[in-house]
Amino acid sequence: MCAAVGGKMEVIMEISEEGNQVIIKNLNDFNIAQTLDCGQSFRFTKLQDNKYIIIAKNKLLEIEQTDHELIFYNTSLQDFNDIWKDYFDLDTDYNIIKNYLTTNDSKMKDIIKNGDGIRILGQDFFEMLITFIISQNKQIPQIKQVIQNLCVKYGCILQEYHGVKYYSFPTVDQLKCLTEEDFRECKAGFRAKYLVDACAKVASGDISKENLIHLSSLEILEQLCTIKGVGVKVSNCVLLFGLNRKEAFPIDVWIKRIMENLYFMEETKLEKIQAFAEEKFGKYGGYAQQYLFYSARK
Repeated sequence: MCAAVGGKMEVIMEISEEGNQVIIKNLNDFNIAQTLDCGQSFRFTKLQDNKYIIIAKNKLLEIEQTDHELIFYNTSLQDFNDIWKDYFDLDTDYNIIKNYLTTNDSKMKDIIKNGDGIRILGQDFFEMLITFIISQNKQIPQIKQVIQNLCVKYGCILQEYHGVKYYSFPTVDQLKCLTEEDFRECKAGFRAKYLVDACAKVASGDISKENLIHLSSLEILEQLCTIKGVGVKVSNCVLLFGLNRKEAFPIDVWIKRIMENLYFMEETKLEKIQAFAEEKFGKYGGYAQQYLFYSARK
């Protein structure tokens, strides 16, 4: 199906339900492998090329992308509309974002080409807070293992699928009484004391999504940084992936290095890179960060 937009014919996404599957055709700017491999999500299992199990929103999703369609297995159209459409950011026109980021910047054109199917996932606030505290000074496989340890020990079984048990991410009520030793047993290491403090502040209401969403991004950063061990980088990750603040621009070692190589040509302070990114990428900073991160890893 096509529609005329500004004198240009644009293909419109087609969504259909067939049995217990939802199938999408004519989906532009989407690549499931790139989306899951850019450091924003850690609860997925690769079954084969472009076919994955994803655990999110207390749901298990098997998803596959072929040359012509995106298939959501064991999914109703209602679940797709209520959960997965927002989760995969499918109502956002990424062509607008790419045009904004590449206007007068040939460097971003090349960066985006490396990961032009990335989408920013809409994930849960508490899960992102705990996840990115865990992520500090850890490689992605290690992060995934610590999260899996937490889920198996303190979460609930969602379902057994193809002979494998899958677990929910623990709620704050399930984690609030844990000690540092409990978290260390899950291989959280020095982050254990930070996780204890984060769970305590969320459980008490000192930190809550309901209160944070009414604040400016700067005010949210200040609130999140009151948690032990949480700095600007982790706070920006929570802003971007857990609170849908798409202007957030988290800077880790990968982003610092590629920004220095692309724009500064020398060792540069984080504060200067942060200010530069806010000015250059504006409201689309989070999208730029994901393109840059994916390109750097590749």
